[in-house]
Amino acid sequence: MILECSQCGSRYEVPDTAIGPDGRTVRCANCKHSWFQAPPPLELATPAPPPPPPVAEPPAPLAAAPEMPPPLPRTIAAEPEAPDYDPFDEPAPPRRSGMRWTLAALVALVSVLLGGAALLYWKAPQLLTQLGLPIGGANTSLVFSDKNVALQARADGSKLFIVSGKVLNPTGSAQHVPDIRIRLIDAQGVEVYSWRITPATRTLDPQASFEFNGAKVDVPGGAKTVQLSFASELDA
Repeated sequence: MILECSQCGSRYEVPDTAIGPDGRTVRCANCKHSWFQAPPPLELATPAPPPPPPVAEPPAPLAAAPEMPPPLPRTIAAEPEAPDYDPFDEPAPPRRSGMRWTLAALVALVSVLLGGAALLYWKAPQLLTQLGLPIGGANTSLVFSDKNVALQARADGSKLFIVSGKVLNPTGSAQHVPDIRIRLIDAQGVEVYSWRITPATRTLDPQASFEFNGAKVDVPGGAKTVQLSFASELDA
């Protein structure tokens, strides 16, 4: 099978047995980037042909229906006389217990929904950060430092565009780390190329930092500036 590094584009041909049925972690010899390589897809066996449909037997002839005896004469019972109506009797009070319980259930449901909405609004970002789940990434307190850009010539004549730096968490709480977006901008302010760098960790402790680097081969020319930002993980 052919392996391709997602950072520098280097390609390697390795036997399928080197990856194994469960996959394994591999490392690029060119840029030292590591990733988990899934096993090669298994070939599915040809399914057996379906069995032939059963042959339907002809229906049995219907027997003649027996003659029914004549109907018996109907006896109409006399309707009982209606009781005397007393206009001064007090009417029975209406039953409202079922309506009262229904209103109480609706009030409890609305209270639970409002409480859940408030919890998601105020506490969802912190809870998702602690669980290591993505929460967006465009609005983050993380900052970049020690940014460096280099263009390195390779032996095959291609050029390797390298971007490196650090990500700092200056706050007093753990922060979620989104993907890092690299954008190359020309003199007219138009983006000519962009790609993402997957961070080494998704949660950064308070006052902590980590280094990052990414490389691409033969990026389009004409770029004058390089912009670094945190990409929104809701984007495709």
